[in-house]
Amino acid sequence: MPYLILFFAVAFETIGTTALQASQQFTRLGPSIIVVVAYAVSFLLLGWVLKFLPVGIAYAMWSGLGIVFIALIGRAVFGQRLDLPAVIGMAMILGGILVIHLFSTSAPH
Repeated sequence: MPYLILFFAVAFETIGTTALQASQQFTRLGPSIIVVVAYAVSFLLLGWVLKFLPVGIAYAMWSGLGIVFIALIGRAVFGQRLDLPAVIGMAMILGGILVIHLFSTSAPH
């Protein structure tokens, strides 16, 4: 159950970051409101997850997945391209998340 809640925390963080780009430095009201609400929900959910997972594990997964998802959204929605080193770095982030999830005894499975 903590991993499902963590997934939703990442989803809201990704929504907030996408809206942050769309807010044009908080000059557009609608996206600015979405930023505040989405980040608030994301942190609320992340805080709940910390009852069950160590902060280092939860934050690594939250931030790492957020980075990858927002890069994909940046490409699809905003046309932002990544070079090969960026793609390799993000693959390493995903690899690290998989190692934590599959092999770490610090995270309950």
